[in-house]
Amino acid sequence: MNLSNAAKLCIWALIGLTIFSQESPVSVARAQEQDNVPKASPEMQHLQKLYLGTWDFTETYGKTSFSPNGGSDVGVYTSEPGPGGNSILNRFHSKGSVGEFEGMLVMTWDPKDKAYKSYVFGNASPGCVTQTGQFEGEDLVFRSEFATEGMKLKMRNVTRLAEAGKIVSEQFIGTEGAAEKLLVRVEAKKRQ
Repeated sequence: MNLSNAAKLCIWALIGLTIFSQESPVSVARAQEQDNVPKASPEMQHLQKLYLGTWDFTETYGKTSFSPNGGSDVGVYTSEPGPGGNSILNRFHSKGSVGEFEGMLVMTWDPKDKAYKSYVFGNASPGCVTQTGQFEGEDLVFRSEFATEGMKLKMRNVTRLAEAGKIVSEQFIGTEGAAEKLLVRVEAKKRQ
């Protein structure tokens, strides 16, 4: 082998090493796509830490016009991230002495209002209940107002992590001008 052939061989070897030591165009494109995928906002990441997973729960109802004798139901809900992690989809079902309830809850962060929004759909009523919320310390507090049967109702839902893997949520209801009352207390335990 002469010197020029040896030099050519070295150049091709260097070119080959350079080509094969680089990432393939496909893996570079995938990495760029992953970098371009928007991540969930810090607000949604905070909410995901609180809610994601499958939960067994007990609802305990106080004596109100909704449930004159009080009572309790048991159920399961699942929470998973929505598209792009920009929402949480929660499906729930409960059954017991108060009745059988099935529904869906969609939660998201509204950067314009700088607040969480929640949309609750259920078998007990048409349409949806829209709520607006914020973290108040460690408690996530949603509030809503709506009219039903000629009355204006105010609802306040307070949810907190009681301990690792356990959430407590209390929903209060009141009519305009009257003190609110505890409607239901929910204790949920995350499945492992």
